[in-house]
Amino acid sequence: MKRHIAVTGFMAAGKSTIGKKLARRLNRRFYDLDEVIAKKHGPVPVIFEQLGEAAFRSFEFGELSEIIEGEEPAVVALGGGAVTYAPSLELLKKSAYRVFIKLSATQLLTRIRRSKNVRPLLGKAPTASAVEALYAKRLPLYMQSDVIIEAAHMTPTRVVDAIIQQLDEGKP
Repeated sequence: MKRHIAVTGFMAAGKSTIGKKLARRLNRRFYDLDEVIAKKHGPVPVIFEQLGEAAFRSFEFGELSEIIEGEEPAVVALGGGAVTYAPSLELLKKSAYRVFIKLSATQLLTRIRRSKNVRPLLGKAPTASAVEALYAKRLPLYMQSDVIIEAAHMTPTRVVDAIIQQLDEGKP
């Protein structure tokens, strides 16, 4: 596996948790793309509020490009909407195995509501209809991933095992 591994999925799918565990198992560097952006450009909700989603996606693409072009293969936990920005998606298709952590909209809503993080595109009180609509819009992009893990009843460790197994079997 000489390519980067990009962990994708909707908000609260567990991308960062799984990405960290995967990077440890593969002895690779780990990046949480939202954290990288926040360190350089400020908190993600503030970027969305003051500059808008387009500016955020531009920052996201810039940081992703730096990681992919300047590193040994790493594991990157993407933001939930990273694949919606065409330049980022094209870069990922060329340079990374994309791993989709798939959960149902209902499971995701439960996780989002439990989280302390406010999701800029959903607000402080996300509704089921808002989550379902945004998830439905993004799902076709997520489903283009090289590896799709149905993570509904799996622990993060089992998800990592499944990712490694599929990558080792040459599924991508």
